[in-house]
Amino acid sequence: MSDLNSKKERGSLAKWSRRGFIGAGVLAGGGLLIGIGVRPGNPVDALRPKVAAGAGEQLVNSWVKIDADNIVTAIVPHCEMGQGAHSVLAQMLADELDAAWEDVRVMQAPADGSYVVSDTARMFVAPFTMNAAAWIEPTWDGLFTQIGRFTDAMITGGSSSIRSTGQYQMRIAGAAARQMLKGAAAEEWGVPTSQITTRDSTLFHEQSGRSAPYSRFAAAAAEQPMDHTPQLKSPAEYRLMGKSKARTDIPAKVDGTAQFGIDAAPEGLDLSYAAVVRPPVNGTSVTSMNAERAMQMPGVLQILNMGDFVAVVGDSYWEAQQALGAIDIEWSEAESPTRSTEDQFVAFAAALDEAGDDGGDEVAAKGDATSAFADADTLIEAEYRVPYLAHAPMEPVNCTALVKDGKCDVWTSTQVPLMARTAIEKAIGLPKDDITVHHPYLGGAFGRRLENDYVTMAARIAKATGYPVKMIWSREEDTQKGVYRPADLSRHKAALGADGKLVGYASIFTQRHDPAEASVPAMYNIPNTSVRVAASDLHLPFAAWRSVDHSQQGWFVESFIDEAAHAAGKDPLEYRLAMLGNSPRHAAVLRKVAEMSDWSAPAAQDTAKGVAIVESFGTIVAEVIEVDMAAGKPKMTNCWAVCDAGFIMNPDGFRNQIEGGIVFGLTAAMYGEIDLVDGAAKQSNFHDYKMLRMNEVPAIEVAIINSGDIPVGGAGEPGLPPAAPALTNAIFAATGRRLRELPIAKQFA
Repeated sequence: MSDLNSKKERGSLAKWSRRGFIGAGVLAGGGLLIGIGVRPGNPVDALRPKVAAGAGEQLVNSWVKIDADNIVTAIVPHCEMGQGAHSVLAQMLADELDAAWEDVRVMQAPADGSYVVSDTARMFVAPFTMNAAAWIEPTWDGLFTQIGRFTDAMITGGSSSIRSTGQYQMRIAGAAARQMLKGAAAEEWGVPTSQITTRDSTLFHEQSGRSAPYSRFAAAAAEQPMDHTPQLKSPAEYRLMGKSKARTDIPAKVDGTAQFGIDAAPEGLDLSYAAVVRPPVNGTSVTSMNAERAMQMPGVLQILNMGDFVAVVGDSYWEAQQALGAIDIEWSEAESPTRSTEDQFVAFAAALDEAGDDGGDEVAAKGDATSAFADADTLIEAEYRVPYLAHAPMEPVNCTALVKDGKCDVWTSTQVPLMARTAIEKAIGLPKDDITVHHPYLGGAFGRRLENDYVTMAARIAKATGYPVKMIWSREEDTQKGVYRPADLSRHKAALGADGKLVGYASIFTQRHDPAEASVPAMYNIPNTSVRVAASDLHLPFAAWRSVDHSQQGWFVESFIDEAAHAAGKDPLEYRLAMLGNSPRHAAVLRKVAEMSDWSAPAAQDTAKGVAIVESFGTIVAEVIEVDMAAGKPKMTNCWAVCDAGFIMNPDGFRNQIEGGIVFGLTAAMYGEIDLVDGAAKQSNFHDYKMLRMNEVPAIEVAIINSGDIPVGGAGEPGLPPAAPALTNAIFAATGRRLRELPIAKQFA
């Protein structure tokens, strides 16, 4: 049995003492490309021709280069998909380096395995090791670098970029590079290193009045001995971190020069275009097709029956897509008995029924929940259901591929370029060293581009045709035949004492993916708790969706806590506060959002407010949403959010991400649903898989609490989980109608 309150925060001493391993050669072969080691035999030497081949460029260490014009370039291993990670990672490195922000650039790290980040592997595979004692850190880090390479852990996801690579690589690299530059200057000037100061990419020796730009000593700095545990700045010393600096990717996105995957136009290649269609029901395949009419249509070059999909290759995407619609295709019969949405929920209910009061797998437990329910003064129960959801990124799913002379190049928007390379290796039989993945900006992803189905399809088409091919999925193809956030069914039970306090809590549900703790109400001081999962098969293929299990569990848990508060006759916000005595950071966030929203003020006629608080990806977020029900349907008027992520590196960027998560979450809550009809997804495009429109979005105000030197939390996902429960709790407060099923809009149609 696991203790709900056993999670520990990692202290700053443990966090940095482990850096003594960086460059220390823990693994055979010398220094590792996860930090700052630069010496003969280090793989960084092999990186120079890849990332610092320009005239006058010097690779000071594996994460930073300085050119002859004193331009500092941060080499970043994560993709940029609108979240601003490139800029903030560069900001963190530049601050520790004392670089001039206006002279900092960002370079996408090559996807060849050199820039695997061990901490990313650790955060995803075994986050408990992030708190390891100092003496065992080299072993853990060496192990997870190997695991990272084995699992191709060059990943952008899980709101992990800043809190893994930023904290444990970029800052260290910046601080180490600054020390190396100071050492080189001190050596030439014949003065103690302690007398050298740095500011705005310049070295100073105040006593003699000498100064020089970093570029003057970049080459010499690369030969300096490494400080394996460089002193990092305290928050009081930050010049860039904690400031709202402009993002480096915005100018190109404004003037149209930014290159996304769909913009790929490799020089010298005469591209053909592919449109594809996959089976309408997951797990089926092509049994026959008649393409005679399609083959006669203008611009058609080839038509391919690939077994699990059909592709038309043409001179343009439009011509290929039109021809695709002219093909008569028959598909095999589906083996799954699930034909409708209701079938899926019947299967979920059967799994929960079979588990009963004590079956299934235990997720977490504390005290004696069974006795608490037997002795309860008041017992409440509720069942909640959420639908399948599509990702619906704005940039259509696409990949450009060339397979020629035993080599394969692909240009694509992907969150996992190394995993894409491995997937291509398996799909077309070329070794990874002969596969190059070029990954430009992503036009949205939300987890969709963690999958490689579209990448392997493009590589297979390119190999089959011999053409350089740009494959584009139609919006309908991705909405109806992509990958999905799972539907789920969850049952909850609460025991209330005579004073209304929550003395027993139990939940059971069918889908547990990631993160493991999402379903556990650990912040609340509930003496007796039981959380279980009774696994049930999904009809549609699963993929991570923004905030992953927190997107369902945040709504389940915070809706039920609200039900308990109302059953106890208590104010929902005060009821939560009363259970946060052991969680002072959560309590501070909740008090702040109450103050911002003027929670206790009398509500206007037909309006009400709802509250929810969820911790996810290391960040605590409380939200209050106000609704107006005067028209008989919910109109969201205001949303207040308070966030504690430890320390916010770029407040403006952080707020943008929280706002985006809120809008994404409210869109799903209001409209998001993939229905099953005859085993296939019904919704196909934005006319029936609706997005929240600008006039429907509430006014959003975001406040930040910097609570101190604790592990930094994420930004891209934590704004989403509280949005749905805050909204449905507000609807209940206004109408007395408790919504236990999403989406909301169809219940007010």
